[in-house]
Amino acid sequence: MKIGGLEKVSLIDYPGKICAVVFTQGCNFRCPYCHNPELVDPRRYGPCLAEKELIRFLSARRGKLDAVTITGGEPTLQKDLAAFIGKIRKMGFAVKLDTNGSHPSVVGRLIGANLLDYIAMDVKAPLEKYEAVTGFPQAAEAVRESIRLVLAADIGHEFRLTLVPGLVGPDDVPAVAREIAGTRRFALQRFHAGKTLDQSAPAKENYPEDVFLQIQKEIGKTIPHVIVR
Repeated sequence: MKIGGLEKVSLIDYPGKICAVVFTQGCNFRCPYCHNPELVDPRRYGPCLAEKELIRFLSARRGKLDAVTITGGEPTLQKDLAAFIGKIRKMGFAVKLDTNGSHPSVVGRLIGANLLDYIAMDVKAPLEKYEAVTGFPQAAEAVRESIRLVLAADIGHEFRLTLVPGLVGPDDVPAVAREIAGTRRFALQRFHAGKTLDQSAPAKENYPEDVFLQIQKEIGKTIPHVIVR
């Protein structure tokens, strides 16, 4: 595992649980507004944390942490992800995976092997805009299949969409909502200016708060739990 970072405790990354957050190094998307460029751009990579050090840390946190969230970067790029999750679960921790959905075969294997307790999938844009937003060609069909797998899984899940002025806007939300029809939890996320993969591309001002609240109201007619972050 290429572990690019560790947040030792988080109260917000796993709904209802106290967790540690493991950041994996490497991503196949190049979303210009990404706020973890040091995990995406190889030129910005730092030294990795040894897996044995992480396991040692988690061993010492038994009874204090409930869960581990694995995020990135994009965790499904890691060849030994399943084995790594297996070690964590044997220690008694629940596991949440954050993914961009670009590798449905990996998502399907993890779900099928009962290795996940919760999955959060970022839907970056309406599928027809995926290449423009992520820089990754032919992502749409993979993302659609991952959505199907997540919706069919008997585990907790959520889908997330970040609104980025000039790139992903309010008019894009209904198309995304249709793609994830059947979900019970949808997180609408604010873009945060500052450290991003491409400093020149994203706008520096977010949409007004009333825009988010109006979207929340409208989308809440078909999705039971719509939250704004």
